[in-house]
Amino acid sequence: MKLVNYIRETYDELVHKVTWPTMANLQDSVIKVSIASLIIVFIVLLMDLFFNFIMKIMFF
Repeated sequence: MKLVNYIRETYDELVHKVTWPTMANLQDSVIKVSIASLIIVFIVLLMDLFFNFIMKIMFF
């Protein structure tokens, strides 16, 4: 009976107490995360190219 009660309470909480984001909020969040990810990728790329350049100067 504990498992059935747990499942019932979990369902009740997910349906009635959780505030789910709207589609507009989700799209806004996806755009922000995508832009932030691209910026981070660009920064890491620049760092990699810079250190690669430095290593070539030092060892070749």
